[in-house]
Amino acid sequence: MRIHHAVSRIGCFLIKKSTRDAFRSCRSLHSTVPVRSVELTKVRYPNLKRGPFSVLKDTDVQFFERLLSGAGRVLADASEIEGYNTDWLKTCRGCSELVLRPKTTEEVSAILNYCNTRRLAVVPQGGNTGLVGGSVPVFDEVVVSTQLLNKIISLDELSGTLVCQSGCVLGNLEEYIADYNLTIPLDLGAKGSCHIGGNIATNAGGVRLLRYGSLHGSILGVEAVLPNGEILDCMSTLRKDNTGYDLKQLFIGSEGTLGIVTAASVLCPQKPSAVSVAFLGCESFAKVLDIYKEAKGMLAEILSAYEFLDEASVSVNKENLKMSSPIGDYPFFVLIETSGSNGDHDEEKLNTFLEAMMSKGLVTDGTVVTESLKIKDIWSLRERVAEGLLHDGYCYKYDVSLPQSKFYNLVEDMRERLGASVIRVVGYGHVGDGNLHLNMTSPTYSSEVMSNIEPFVYEWVSKYNGSISAEHGLGFKKRNFIHHSKSKSAVSLMKQLKKSIDPNGIMNPYKVLPDD
Repeated sequence: MRIHHAVSRIGCFLIKKSTRDAFRSCRSLHSTVPVRSVELTKVRYPNLKRGPFSVLKDTDVQFFERLLSGAGRVLADASEIEGYNTDWLKTCRGCSELVLRPKTTEEVSAILNYCNTRRLAVVPQGGNTGLVGGSVPVFDEVVVSTQLLNKIISLDELSGTLVCQSGCVLGNLEEYIADYNLTIPLDLGAKGSCHIGGNIATNAGGVRLLRYGSLHGSILGVEAVLPNGEILDCMSTLRKDNTGYDLKQLFIGSEGTLGIVTAASVLCPQKPSAVSVAFLGCESFAKVLDIYKEAKGMLAEILSAYEFLDEASVSVNKENLKMSSPIGDYPFFVLIETSGSNGDHDEEKLNTFLEAMMSKGLVTDGTVVTESLKIKDIWSLRERVAEGLLHDGYCYKYDVSLPQSKFYNLVEDMRERLGASVIRVVGYGHVGDGNLHLNMTSPTYSSEVMSNIEPFVYEWVSKYNGSISAEHGLGFKKRNFIHHSKSKSAVSLMKQLKKSIDPNGIMNPYKVLPDD
């Protein structure tokens, strides 16, 4: 057994060119929108009341400056912390006056112990790529950034277990373990910026969930700091450990409301030696589902992703990002990825599948690619839709789980409901795991449009026993709609857990749980 120990930092500034190029356009778009033009969250939601927390004093800043010595670790200048106060979509903006950047678990422990004693509210923040306002302040909470918690601790090449700090960028972890013929069981459009700790905190899904399952199965252990500063060591690297409560699961999807994840052990599968992608055009969403049913049978063990885009989604990329499609215009598009150990076998299998789908009249047109650059181009059509939508102005984003038979009906109903009040309504997402990304855009934020969307969209999802959040979490935006997906008793127990672990309520307040 070979275990590699590493002390290398793999923060944002060491991203390799291949990863950096893939996300340059998306991040530059974010950075060019004036932060100060974003309305403060406390102004947009005037009925929201600040919790019973202390106000930051000079003595508090002085304590943190003594604790975190070195340049750039305590940020208090308004120009330095603007980006930490605003979410990636530019829809939420807090007014924090302090950002802390610890490097060790012990420093995080000291920070939370002090904040808990002083009753200073805290917001944990990773790459700040979330879409529901969960990683930015609502009022003046202290931001604890994991940017400098960016060390790889060890890699067991035989078991595929990676141990790292929570601030490691997902794309950098992927590049690191690729040298050992392994892959991360999670792939997101934001992988060039998001942190593994944030992925854990939100139980991020992504396009590989169909193949590798959720993080509840891939995360073998976590180290977390509780609100009182106590360090919780659940850093198992074992696949089997049936001793008592599985406490790490509490932190997967908790969105920073129970503590701060500082390190994790991740089970990394073998990297496929061959990847092929098919991009197909079809005439109806019913055919999208029929193709998926056939793919499960004919592609079986090599099927790794099954995504769909409607015509409106592809049009966003063409109009706003000047991208092109490798096939003609169709009402619906399907992206299928296969991965395995024999490229010739997989490509032949995929081509046979495509021929069968065309002969059955399910597919009108399609292409199969195996070259890495062409695969990247096709995946970009799917992954850059969110970026393209931002060019329209304001984007109303919804991430829901639904029975596949009802999957696209929501998009159609929203188009009919909103009509000309929005620029467009688009639907795309992970058909394989029932996750729809529903997006509407308007030139600027409109309370009238919002009132026509919410709570209608949540009531619609609840009617068909879906989930109002498939992979983005509840954060700030969705917390008061949790009852559409969780029972009263379940929410009550969540509140009891929160109160037990965080009696002062300092950890990421105004998030996940509904207002009292």
